[in-house]
Amino acid sequence: MDINFVEALKGLALSTGFAMITWQQLVMLGISFILLYLALVKQFEPLLLLPIAFGMLLVNLPMAMGSGLMDGPVSTLRMMNSPLELANGEHLFELTDGLNSLYLGLKTQVGGLFYYLYQGVKLGIYPPLIFMGVGAMTDFGPLIANPKTFLLGAAAQLGIFFVFIVALLLDFDVREAASTAIIGGADGPTALYLTAKLAPHLLGPIAIAAYSYMALVPIIQPPIMRLLTTKEMRMVQMDQMREVSKTEKIIFPIAVTVIVVLLLPDAAPLIGMLMLGNLFRESGVVARLSDTVQNALINIITIFLGVTVGATASAETFLDPKTLKIIIMGLVAFGVGTAGGVLLGVAMYYATGKKVNPLIGSAGVSAVPMAARVSQIVGQKDNPKNFLLMHAMGPNVAGVIGSAVAAGVLLNLFK
Repeated sequence: MDINFVEALKGLALSTGFAMITWQQLVMLGISFILLYLALVKQFEPLLLLPIAFGMLLVNLPMAMGSGLMDGPVSTLRMMNSPLELANGEHLFELTDGLNSLYLGLKTQVGGLFYYLYQGVKLGIYPPLIFMGVGAMTDFGPLIANPKTFLLGAAAQLGIFFVFIVALLLDFDVREAASTAIIGGADGPTALYLTAKLAPHLLGPIAIAAYSYMALVPIIQPPIMRLLTTKEMRMVQMDQMREVSKTEKIIFPIAVTVIVVLLLPDAAPLIGMLMLGNLFRESGVVARLSDTVQNALINIITIFLGVTVGATASAETFLDPKTLKIIIMGLVAFGVGTAGGVLLGVAMYYATGKKVNPLIGSAGVSAVPMAARVSQIVGQKDNPKNFLLMHAMGPNVAGVIGSAVAAGVLLNLFK
């Protein structure tokens, strides 16, 4: 056989990703497969986990192709590479006052696909848009009908402040501690928004932890709920809520926006977009806008956000001792938040003469509407006649507001 042909075959084999894959990348591919399994087979929040897992899969394949050189041969560029990053370390751009200035005589290097999509996360664009869609899909009626459930939503934020202190004790700086702690709110967009502002280098592990725990609500919460309540408590049937008028539903988002933004201007992007979406829904005069943000817009942003969040979980940045700490502390924050809501629910159970089922307190975390469904499921296991879903939606939507307010507080303190 011709020696040149053998060498050519050898060169071809060595140029493939199979020859370049590392054990770290194999680990990350394994994690992506697990997330895909949870999304596709177990159907744990597939709208979130599927794009996240596939983004993680793509970014950890060696030599994943991005864009190449204009007017020249295509180069091998990782999909998350910025325009400044070349395989040989050379820069074809220099940054001047935030604008890209081209060196004359050099061909233009453009970034990978995910680099550009990721700017919506990095610049804090996607999370508020997601919140607008969430607001358009949310009925605040249960919260308006039973304002006491605001307290349950607030109590479920306990995990955020508990883990903030723990993170400081583990030598995280205050910005990293705040970004890690916000995982306890079980609100992916809020976690992304705060982390992008305070600790963008931790966006990958924090995003994966936040969205994974949101997807695993049906597994994480029930043991905590049963541990902190008795069967008698779980069997309590709550009275039917009063009917909320349309006027109340229209005034609510306007009033919340004014009050919260005046108190915490840093929470304006999240709270403002959440309440704008809800006003679209409740006003009844902009059905087309409401439909767009509930469906087309939020679906598009979810795809972009999911794949780019997954793509931040490269082997180089994800397999780090600090990442492991973040994942563990995120689980602790989520567990403590769930416990905080349930324990306040127990207190309300006794304070109201056993009229409040404490299981609805677990819905105070911001995983809408999954956490409310879990309250319903756990309650019905002990009392098949129990219908807690609408009662649990009160603290659930209060948790959305509560997590955004907590993020505003942390951002105001540490930006």
